[in-house]
Amino acid sequence: MTIARYSLIAAAIVAMTACGKQEPAAAPEAASQPAAKAEAAPAGDIIKIGHAAPLTGNIAHLGKDNENGVKMAIDEINEAGGVDIGGKKMKLEMVSEDDQADPKTATTVAQRFVDQKVAGVIGHLNSGTTIPASKIYSDAGIAQISPSATAVAYTAQGFKTAFRVMANDAQQGKVLGEYAVKLGAKKVAIIDDRTAYGQGLADEFEKAAKAAGAEVVKREFTTNQETDFNAILTSIKGAKPDLIFYGGMDAQAAPLKKQAKKLGLNAKVMGGDGTQTPEFIKLAGADAEGMISSSPGMPKDKLAGGQAFLDKFKAKFGTEVQLYAPYCYDAVKVMVAAMQKAGSADPAKYLPELAKTDYQGVTGSVTFDEKGDIKNGAIALYTVKGGKWETLEVVGGGAAK
Repeated sequence: MTIARYSLIAAAIVAMTACGKQEPAAAPEAASQPAAKAEAAPAGDIIKIGHAAPLTGNIAHLGKDNENGVKMAIDEINEAGGVDIGGKKMKLEMVSEDDQADPKTATTVAQRFVDQKVAGVIGHLNSGTTIPASKIYSDAGIAQISPSATAVAYTAQGFKTAFRVMANDAQQGKVLGEYAVKLGAKKVAIIDDRTAYGQGLADEFEKAAKAAGAEVVKREFTTNQETDFNAILTSIKGAKPDLIFYGGMDAQAAPLKKQAKKLGLNAKVMGGDGTQTPEFIKLAGADAEGMISSSPGMPKDKLAGGQAFLDKFKAKFGTEVQLYAPYCYDAVKVMVAAMQKAGSADPAKYLPELAKTDYQGVTGSVTFDEKGDIKNGAIALYTVKGGKWETLEVVGGGAAK
Protein backbone atom coordinates (compact mmCIF):
# COMPACT_ATOMS: atom_id res chain seq x y z
CA MET A 1 0.00 0.00 0.00
CA THR A 2 2.64 2.37 -4.33
CA ILE A 3 3.40 6.10 -3.33
CA ALA A 4 7.69 11.41 -8.38
CA ARG A 5 4.35 10.51 -7.24
CA TYR A 6 4.18 14.24 -6.86
CA SER A 7 5.59 16.96 -8.79
CA LEU A 8 8.85 15.23 -8.12
CA ILE A 9 11.31 16.90 -5.76
CA ALA A 10 9.35 20.13 -5.62
CA ALA A 11 6.34 18.27 -4.36
CA ALA A 12 8.43 16.60 -1.71
CA ILE A 13 9.49 20.00 -0.39
CA VAL A 14 6.02 21.42 -0.27
CA ALA A 15 3.04 19.20 0.38
CA MET A 16 2.90 15.75 -0.81
CA THR A 17 -0.08 6.18 -2.35
CA ALA A 18 1.87 4.32 -2.06
CA CYS A 19 1.65 2.58 -4.20
CA GLY A 20 2.23 5.41 -2.51
CA LYS A 21 -0.11 7.16 -1.80
CA GLN A 22 -2.47 8.40 1.02
CA GLU A 23 -0.02 10.81 2.52
CA PRO A 24 -0.59 14.53 2.89
CA ALA A 25 1.30 16.40 0.21
CA ALA A 26 3.11 18.76 2.51
CA ALA A 27 6.69 17.95 3.31
CA PRO A 28 7.10 17.48 7.02
CA GLU A 29 9.73 19.05 9.19
CA ALA A 30 12.63 16.73 9.78
CA ALA A 31 14.13 16.16 13.21
CA SER A 32 15.62 19.34 14.60
CA GLN A 33 19.13 17.85 14.70
CA PRO A 34 20.75 15.83 11.92
CA ALA A 35 20.72 12.13 12.69
CA ALA A 36 23.97 10.74 13.95
CA LYS A 37 25.69 8.24 11.69
CA ALA A 38 24.48 4.74 12.41
CA GLU A 39 27.01 2.61 14.26
CA ALA A 40 27.63 -1.02 13.51
CA ALA A 41 24.80 -3.33 14.53
CA PRO A 42 25.05 -3.81 18.31
CA ALA A 43 27.01 -6.78 19.55
CA GLY A 44 24.96 -9.83 20.31
CA ASP A 45 22.85 -12.25 18.38
CA ILE A 46 20.10 -9.90 17.12
CA ILE A 47 19.94 -7.78 13.96
CA LYS A 48 17.11 -5.25 14.08
CA ILE A 49 15.25 -4.50 10.85
CA GLY A 50 12.88 -1.54 10.90
CA HIS A 51 9.53 -1.55 9.10
CA ALA A 52 7.30 1.51 8.69
CA ALA A 53 3.84 1.80 7.13
CA PRO A 54 0.35 3.08 8.00
CA LEU A 55 -1.02 0.49 10.44
CA THR A 56 -4.02 2.65 11.30
CA GLY A 57 -6.32 4.75 9.11
CA ASN A 58 -8.05 4.11 5.81
CA ILE A 59 -5.14 2.28 4.15
CA ALA A 60 -4.13 0.23 7.18
CA HIS A 61 -4.97 -2.89 5.14
CA LEU A 62 -2.03 -2.05 2.89
CA GLY A 63 0.26 -1.27 5.81
CA LYS A 64 -0.53 -4.60 7.44
CA ASP A 65 0.08 -6.34 4.13
CA ASN A 66 3.55 -4.78 4.02
CA GLU A 67 4.24 -5.72 7.63
CA ASN A 68 3.22 -9.32 6.95
CA GLY A 69 5.57 -9.49 3.97
CA VAL A 70 8.47 -8.37 6.16
CA LYS A 71 7.48 -10.74 8.96
CA MET A 72 7.22 -13.70 6.61
CA ALA A 73 10.75 -13.19 5.30
CA ILE A 74 12.21 -12.67 8.76
CA ASP A 75 10.45 -15.70 10.20
CA GLU A 76 11.69 -17.90 7.36
CA ILE A 77 15.27 -16.74 7.80
CA ASN A 78 15.17 -17.27 11.55
CA GLU A 79 13.53 -20.68 11.23
CA ALA A 80 16.31 -21.70 8.84
CA GLY A 81 18.92 -20.89 11.48
CA GLY A 82 19.33 -17.15 11.11
CA VAL A 83 21.83 -15.00 9.21
CA ASP A 84 25.43 -16.07 8.78
CA ILE A 85 27.50 -12.98 9.49
CA GLY A 86 31.19 -13.73 9.25
CA GLY A 87 30.69 -17.28 10.48
CA LYS A 88 28.34 -16.31 13.31
CA LYS A 89 24.64 -17.12 13.20
CA MET A 90 22.46 -14.15 14.12
CA LYS A 91 18.68 -13.78 14.41
CA LEU A 92 16.59 -11.05 12.84
CA GLU A 93 14.09 -8.95 14.77
CA MET A 94 11.41 -6.78 13.11
CA VAL A 95 10.83 -3.40 14.72
CA SER A 96 7.54 -2.21 13.20
CA GLU A 97 6.16 1.31 13.48
CA ASP A 98 2.91 3.00 12.40
CA ASP A 99 3.74 6.15 10.43
CA GLN A 100 0.01 6.84 9.87
CA ALA A 101 0.73 7.76 6.23
CA ASP A 102 1.73 11.15 7.64
CA PRO A 103 5.02 12.83 6.65
CA LYS A 104 5.70 14.38 10.05
CA THR A 105 4.97 11.14 11.89
CA ALA A 106 7.27 9.37 9.43
CA THR A 107 10.22 11.55 10.37
CA THR A 108 9.59 10.82 14.05
CA VAL A 109 9.51 7.11 13.28
CA ALA A 110 12.71 7.41 11.23
CA GLN A 111 14.53 9.12 14.09
CA ARG A 112 13.29 6.42 16.45
CA PHE A 113 14.80 3.77 14.19
CA VAL A 114 18.11 5.65 14.16
CA ASP A 115 18.08 5.85 17.95
CA GLN A 116 17.40 2.11 18.17
CA LYS A 117 20.33 1.47 15.82
CA VAL A 118 18.38 -0.65 13.36
CA ALA A 119 20.60 -2.23 10.73
CA GLY A 120 18.23 -1.24 7.91
CA VAL A 121 14.67 -0.15 7.14
CA ILE A 122 12.02 -1.69 4.89
CA GLY A 123 9.65 1.18 4.10
CA HIS A 124 7.94 3.42 4.04
CA LEU A 125 4.78 2.48 2.14
CA ASN A 126 3.73 5.94 0.92
CA SER A 127 5.82 8.21 -1.25
CA GLY A 128 4.91 11.17 0.95
CA THR A 129 6.35 9.44 4.03
CA THR A 130 9.25 7.70 2.31
CA ILE A 131 10.78 10.89 0.94
CA PRO A 132 11.08 12.96 4.15
CA ALA A 133 12.18 9.89 6.14
CA SER A 134 14.88 9.13 3.56
CA LYS A 135 16.83 12.27 4.52
CA ILE A 136 17.07 11.06 8.10
CA TYR A 137 18.24 7.61 7.03
CA SER A 138 20.76 9.16 4.66
CA ASP A 139 22.18 11.40 7.38
CA ALA A 140 22.48 8.35 9.66
CA GLY A 141 23.93 6.12 6.94
CA ILE A 142 21.15 3.54 7.31
CA ALA A 143 20.02 1.51 4.30
CA GLN A 144 16.39 2.01 3.27
CA ILE A 145 14.53 -0.17 0.77
CA SER A 146 11.01 0.93 -0.09
CA PRO A 147 8.78 -1.83 -1.42
CA SER A 148 6.04 0.50 -2.61
CA ALA A 149 6.94 4.22 -2.81
CA THR A 150 6.95 4.96 -6.51
CA ALA A 151 7.53 8.75 -6.59
CA VAL A 152 10.45 9.64 -8.83
CA ALA A 153 11.58 12.19 -6.24
CA TYR A 154 12.55 9.47 -3.74
CA THR A 155 15.60 8.24 -5.62
CA ALA A 156 16.17 11.52 -7.50
CA GLN A 157 17.60 13.01 -4.29
CA GLY A 158 20.82 11.10 -4.83
CA PHE A 159 20.99 9.41 -1.42
CA LYS A 160 23.28 6.37 -1.47
CA THR A 161 21.11 4.76 1.21
CA ALA A 162 17.85 4.79 -0.80
CA PHE A 163 16.62 1.85 -2.90
CA ARG A 164 13.30 0.56 -4.20
CA VAL A 165 12.25 -2.85 -5.52
CA MET A 166 9.48 -1.82 -7.92
CA ALA A 167 9.11 0.46 -10.91
CA ASN A 168 8.61 4.20 -10.39
CA ASP A 169 5.85 6.59 -11.45
CA ALA A 170 7.61 7.86 -14.54
CA GLN A 171 7.39 4.31 -15.87
CA GLN A 172 3.89 3.66 -14.53
CA GLY A 173 2.41 6.98 -15.67
CA LYS A 174 3.81 6.53 -19.17
CA VAL A 175 2.21 3.08 -19.51
CA LEU A 176 -1.14 4.35 -18.19
CA GLY A 177 -1.24 7.42 -20.43
CA GLU A 178 -0.36 5.44 -23.54
CA TYR A 179 -2.86 2.70 -22.69
CA ALA A 180 -5.65 5.27 -22.21
CA VAL A 181 -5.15 6.43 -25.78
CA LYS A 182 -4.86 2.84 -26.97
CA LEU A 183 -8.34 2.31 -25.51
CA GLY A 184 -9.62 5.09 -27.75
CA ALA A 185 -9.68 7.95 -25.24
CA LYS A 186 -9.40 11.24 -27.12
CA LYS A 187 -10.54 13.45 -24.24
CA VAL A 188 -9.42 12.71 -20.66
CA ALA A 189 -10.17 14.25 -17.27
CA ILE A 190 -7.70 13.95 -14.40
CA ILE A 191 -8.30 14.04 -10.64
CA ASP A 192 -5.56 13.67 -8.02
CA ASP A 193 -5.48 13.65 -4.23
CA ARG A 194 -2.64 16.23 -3.94
CA THR A 195 -0.30 13.71 -2.29
CA ALA A 196 3.20 13.02 -3.50
CA TYR A 197 1.98 9.79 -5.00
CA GLY A 198 -1.37 10.89 -6.40
CA GLN A 199 -0.26 14.19 -7.91
CA GLY A 200 3.03 12.78 -9.15
CA LEU A 201 1.37 9.87 -10.92
CA ALA A 202 -1.33 12.14 -12.37
CA ASP A 203 1.37 14.46 -13.73
CA GLU A 204 3.13 11.55 -15.41
CA PHE A 205 -0.17 10.24 -16.81
CA GLU A 206 -1.02 13.67 -18.23
CA LYS A 207 2.36 14.01 -19.87
CA ALA A 208 2.09 10.58 -21.51
CA ALA A 209 -1.55 10.95 -22.56
CA LYS A 210 -0.86 14.29 -24.25
CA ALA A 211 2.20 12.90 -26.00
CA ALA A 212 0.06 10.04 -27.31
CA GLY A 213 -2.49 12.50 -28.72
CA ALA A 214 -5.17 12.86 -26.01
CA GLU A 215 -6.65 16.19 -24.92
CA VAL A 216 -6.91 16.90 -21.18
CA VAL A 217 -10.30 18.57 -20.84
CA LYS A 218 -10.34 18.84 -17.03
CA ARG A 219 -7.72 18.70 -14.24
CA GLU A 220 -9.22 18.61 -10.74
CA PHE A 221 -7.91 17.81 -7.27
CA THR A 222 -9.23 16.60 -3.93
CA THR A 223 -7.68 15.24 -0.70
CA ASN A 224 -6.72 11.78 0.46
CA GLN A 225 -9.51 11.87 3.07
CA GLU A 226 -12.40 12.98 0.85
CA THR A 227 -15.20 10.59 -0.09
CA ASP A 228 -17.70 12.94 -1.76
CA PHE A 229 -16.75 13.59 -5.37
CA ASN A 230 -20.15 14.65 -6.72
CA ALA A 231 -19.22 18.29 -7.31
CA ILE A 232 -15.99 17.41 -9.13
CA LEU A 233 -17.65 14.70 -11.19
CA THR A 234 -20.57 16.96 -12.13
CA SER A 235 -18.09 19.53 -13.42
CA ILE A 236 -16.22 16.85 -15.33
CA LYS A 237 -19.41 15.43 -16.83
CA GLY A 238 -19.97 18.65 -18.76
CA ALA A 239 -16.60 18.24 -20.49
CA LYS A 240 -17.68 14.81 -21.81
CA PRO A 241 -14.37 12.97 -21.33
CA ASP A 242 -13.85 9.46 -22.69
CA LEU A 243 -11.79 8.52 -19.65
CA ILE A 244 -11.26 9.77 -16.08
CA PHE A 245 -7.90 9.16 -14.44
CA TYR A 246 -7.65 9.20 -10.64
CA GLY A 247 -4.30 9.59 -8.90
CA GLY A 248 -4.78 8.28 -5.37
CA MET A 249 -5.64 5.28 -3.22
CA ASP A 250 -8.42 2.70 -3.13
CA ALA A 251 -10.25 4.31 -0.19
CA GLN A 252 -11.10 7.30 -2.42
CA ALA A 253 -11.16 5.60 -5.80
CA ALA A 254 -14.00 3.27 -4.77
CA PRO A 255 -16.53 6.00 -3.83
CA LEU A 256 -15.40 8.02 -6.86
CA LYS A 257 -16.18 5.07 -9.14
CA LYS A 258 -19.57 4.51 -7.49
CA GLN A 259 -20.54 8.18 -7.73
CA ALA A 260 -19.44 8.40 -11.37
CA LYS A 261 -21.78 5.52 -12.19
CA LYS A 262 -24.64 7.12 -10.26
CA LEU A 263 -24.18 10.41 -12.14
CA GLY A 264 -24.41 8.59 -15.45
CA LEU A 265 -20.84 9.28 -16.49
CA ASN A 266 -20.06 6.88 -19.30
CA ALA A 267 -16.33 7.57 -19.22
CA LYS A 268 -13.94 4.75 -18.37
CA VAL A 269 -12.23 5.17 -14.98
CA MET A 270 -8.52 4.46 -14.56
CA GLY A 271 -6.07 4.54 -11.65
CA GLY A 272 -2.61 3.43 -10.56
CA ASP A 273 -1.38 0.80 -8.13
CA GLY A 274 -3.05 2.50 -5.17
CA THR A 275 -6.38 1.40 -6.62
CA GLN A 276 -5.44 -2.10 -7.78
CA THR A 277 -6.39 -3.95 -4.60
CA PRO A 278 -8.97 -6.46 -3.37
CA GLU A 279 -10.14 -3.71 -1.02
CA PHE A 280 -11.15 -1.51 -3.96
CA ILE A 281 -13.51 -4.22 -5.23
CA LYS A 282 -14.87 -4.73 -1.73
CA LEU A 283 -15.56 -1.00 -1.28
CA ALA A 284 -16.92 -0.32 -4.78
CA GLY A 285 -19.02 -3.48 -5.00
CA ALA A 286 -20.79 -3.99 -8.33
CA ASP A 287 -19.63 -0.54 -9.47
CA ALA A 288 -16.03 -1.78 -9.47
CA GLU A 289 -16.74 -3.44 -12.82
CA GLY A 290 -14.71 -2.01 -15.67
CA MET A 291 -12.18 -0.18 -13.49
CA ILE A 292 -8.75 -0.13 -15.15
CA SER A 293 -5.65 0.04 -12.95
CA SER A 294 -1.94 -0.54 -13.19
CA SER A 295 0.55 -1.91 -10.72
CA PRO A 296 4.34 -1.97 -10.87
CA GLY A 297 5.55 -5.55 -11.01
CA MET A 298 4.26 -8.75 -12.52
CA PRO A 299 0.72 -9.98 -11.78
CA LYS A 300 0.67 -11.89 -8.48
CA ASP A 301 0.05 -15.22 -10.14
CA LYS A 302 2.92 -14.58 -12.60
CA LEU A 303 5.54 -13.74 -9.98
CA ALA A 304 8.74 -15.72 -10.11
CA GLY A 305 7.72 -17.21 -6.74
CA GLY A 306 4.38 -18.16 -8.29
CA GLN A 307 1.34 -19.51 -6.57
CA ALA A 308 3.52 -21.16 -3.93
CA PHE A 309 4.27 -17.78 -2.35
CA LEU A 310 0.63 -16.70 -2.38
CA ASP A 311 -0.48 -20.00 -0.83
CA LYS A 312 2.22 -19.82 1.84
CA PHE A 313 1.23 -16.25 2.70
CA LYS A 314 -2.44 -17.13 3.06
CA ALA A 315 -1.65 -20.18 5.19
CA LYS A 316 0.48 -18.06 7.53
CA PHE A 317 -1.74 -14.99 7.88
CA GLY A 318 -5.20 -16.23 6.90
CA THR A 319 -5.62 -13.55 4.25
CA GLU A 320 -4.80 -12.88 0.60
CA VAL A 321 -1.91 -10.67 -0.46
CA GLN A 322 -3.28 -7.15 -0.91
CA LEU A 323 -0.56 -5.52 -2.97
CA TYR A 324 3.03 -5.01 -1.84
CA ALA A 325 3.75 -7.95 0.51
CA PRO A 326 5.89 -9.86 -2.04
CA TYR A 327 8.05 -6.77 -2.55
CA CYS A 328 8.50 -6.38 1.22
CA TYR A 329 9.51 -10.03 1.38
CA ASP A 330 12.11 -9.57 -1.34
CA ALA A 331 13.37 -6.32 0.21
CA VAL A 332 14.26 -8.19 3.41
CA LYS A 333 15.95 -11.00 1.48
CA VAL A 334 17.95 -8.52 -0.61
CA MET A 335 19.10 -6.60 2.47
CA VAL A 336 20.11 -9.76 4.31
CA ALA A 337 21.96 -11.11 1.26
CA ALA A 338 24.01 -7.88 1.17
CA MET A 339 24.86 -8.29 4.88
CA GLN A 340 26.01 -11.84 4.30
CA LYS A 341 28.21 -10.86 1.35
CA ALA A 342 29.75 -8.05 3.39
CA GLY A 343 30.13 -10.25 6.47
CA SER A 344 28.57 -7.46 8.52
CA ALA A 345 25.23 -5.97 9.55
CA ASP A 346 26.87 -2.54 9.78
CA PRO A 347 25.22 -0.39 7.05
CA ALA A 348 28.54 1.30 6.29
CA LYS A 349 29.96 -2.09 5.36
CA TYR A 350 27.03 -3.75 3.58
CA LEU A 351 25.68 -0.74 1.64
CA PRO A 352 28.24 -1.21 -1.18
CA GLU A 353 27.07 -4.82 -1.54
CA LEU A 354 23.43 -3.70 -1.55
CA ALA A 355 24.11 -1.35 -4.45
CA LYS A 356 25.61 -4.30 -6.40
CA THR A 357 22.59 -6.56 -5.74
CA ASP A 358 21.80 -9.21 -8.31
CA TYR A 359 19.09 -11.27 -6.65
CA GLN A 360 16.38 -13.61 -7.90
CA GLY A 361 13.39 -13.14 -5.61
CA VAL A 362 9.73 -14.07 -5.56
CA THR A 363 8.99 -10.89 -7.54
CA GLY A 364 11.68 -11.66 -10.12
CA SER A 365 15.11 -10.23 -10.79
CA VAL A 366 16.26 -7.45 -8.43
CA THR A 367 19.15 -5.29 -9.59
CA PHE A 368 19.56 -1.56 -8.98
CA ASP A 369 20.71 1.30 -11.18
CA GLU A 370 22.98 4.11 -9.98
CA LYS A 371 20.02 5.91 -8.36
CA GLY A 372 18.77 2.88 -6.45
CA ASP A 373 15.82 2.21 -8.77
CA ILE A 374 15.12 -1.34 -9.87
CA LYS A 375 16.22 -2.07 -13.43
CA ASN A 376 13.68 -3.15 -16.03
CA GLY A 377 10.70 -2.98 -13.69
CA ALA A 378 7.47 -4.42 -15.09
CA ILE A 379 4.13 -2.59 -15.19
CA ALA A 380 0.97 -4.69 -15.32
CA LEU A 381 -2.46 -3.43 -16.40
CA TYR A 382 -5.68 -4.86 -14.98
CA THR A 383 -9.44 -4.49 -15.20
CA VAL A 384 -12.24 -5.60 -12.88
CA LYS A 385 -14.37 -8.27 -14.53
CA GLY A 386 -16.90 -10.44 -12.73
CA GLY A 387 -15.82 -9.03 -9.38
CA LYS A 388 -12.15 -9.93 -9.85
CA TRP A 389 -9.02 -8.28 -11.17
CA GLU A 390 -8.05 -9.68 -14.57
CA THR A 391 -4.72 -9.00 -16.25
CA LEU A 392 -4.90 -7.01 -19.49
CA GLU A 393 -1.22 -6.89 -20.37
CA VAL A 394 2.27 -6.56 -18.92
CA VAL A 395 4.83 -4.01 -20.14
CA GLY A 396 8.53 -4.65 -19.52
CA GLY A 397 9.93 -6.53 -16.57
CA GLY A 398 12.68 -8.98 -15.85
CA ALA A 399 10.51 -11.35 -13.88
CA ALA A 400 9.70 -14.84 -15.01
CA LYS A 401 6.65 -14.81 -17.24
